[in-house]
Amino acid sequence: MSWLSWNRLGTRLWTRFRGELVGEDEFGNRYYRERGARDWRSERRWVVYAGDGELEPSSVPPGWHAWLHHTVEQPPERQGVRRKRWEKPHRPNPSGGPEAFRPPGHLLAGGRRQAATGDYEPWRPEG
Repeated sequence: MSWLSWNRLGTRLWTRFRGELVGEDEFGNRYYRERGARDWRSERRWVVYAGDGELEPSSVPPGWHAWLHHTVEQPPERQGVRRKRWEKPHRPNPSGGPEAFRPPGHLLAGGRRQAATGDYEPWRPEG
C-alpha cells in the first residue's frame, strides 16, 4: 500500500468527522472547510480531487484556488466570480505525457535538429 492510499484514508476520516462541504466545481472536485471554525481567515480548507487516478492540482479553477488560499471569504459559487474573456478553458498538465513539449533535438521528438547557422562563436578565455 502506497503513502498516497494512507494519505487519502486520513483525508477521508478528517473530512467525515471535521469537514463541511462547501461546493463542487465543473471537474467534480469537492471543497470543504473545517466545521465550527472561529474565523474565515484561520479556518482549514481543502479539496478532495475527483477520481481515483493521478492527483491533478492544476484542475482547481481560479475562483476555488482563491478561496482555498484565503484570498476571498466566500466560495466562487456564492461570490459570483465571472470568467474573464482572456481566460482559456482548463487543460491538464501534459508534462511527462505524449503531449508534452519536446524541443527540437529531443530524443523522443526524432533526435534531430537543424544544423547550426554559423553565427555562433563560443566564448574562450584569454590566455
